[in-house]
Amino acid sequence: MASQSAHSEGAELGRYLRARRTQTSPEHVGLTVGAGVRRTPGLRREELATLAGISIDYYVRLERGKETRPSPAVLDSLARALNMDDQEHQHLRELAARAARYVSEPPPAPSRTVRPHLKLLLESLRPNPAYVISRSMDMLAWNPGGLALYAGLDDWPVKHRNLARYLFLHPAARDLFPDWDRQITACVARLRAVAGTAPDAPDLTNLVGELLLKSPDFAGLWERYEVTGRKPAQKIFQHPQVGTLTLTSQSLHVEGTPGQRIGVYTAEPGTPDHDALLLLDMTAPRPAERPASAPRATDQRS
Repeated sequence: MASQSAHSEGAELGRYLRARRTQTSPEHVGLTVGAGVRRTPGLRREELATLAGISIDYYVRLERGKETRPSPAVLDSLARALNMDDQEHQHLRELAARAARYVSEPPPAPSRTVRPHLKLLLESLRPNPAYVISRSMDMLAWNPGGLALYAGLDDWPVKHRNLARYLFLHPAARDLFPDWDRQITACVARLRAVAGTAPDAPDLTNLVGELLLKSPDFAGLWERYEVTGRKPAQKIFQHPQVGTLTLTSQSLHVEGTPGQRIGVYTAEPGTPDHDALLLLDMTAPRPAERPASAPRATDQRS
């Protein structure tokens, strides 16, 4: 079991190196390309090995998942050769660390329980849309505007509500986001970064498997293996109920939780965008099953 797991983790490291290599042009790293047609997209293996100062045989073993213990110096050399930014470099280190640890069993899916004080916090943030999201982008809790902002998401069963699933599979998502292409690219980059360090976790593998099967757009972006998501400070929503909104987004990690984050959207009071948030909060549907004494922020449990 341990050797199989090590091979799996090494293969993930190799996939990442190959993706970065094939997307790095020779010109980008200062190589002069001669005349003729190159059959290999991006850098050749021998070019990358030379740039990193390692043997071609050793690099091939890395890319094929047969070498699982590259030294920190080798990782740093590869990152420099591929012009990785800090986030991509850190992801490379994390993949190598997992490959070297020989993890024998996949980690269990993290708890989906949301602490009561977080639900109260969501309620206190109204009319600003806010929600608690899992590492795999499941919506675990929300205030009225937090759910209503994603038009049509409340049509889905509670356990099906996931922001990645919404972006790729819900028919309203393309109309809601004028920069839908940018949104899905950032979404996949985030999932890639998380899945790279927990590739066998069931909450991630189930979601990724579903999206690979159902969305060609997701499959194409997943193959690129980008882990740097550039999220804009502001997002524009073309909402069917309240019109166009330009909102500032903020994501906050929740301490002491298994990867949960709070997402919040705000607008300056007194602006048309803030007025639209007030309208969205007032008109958002409330769960019929919620007892009168329960907090208005809704949570999802498994």
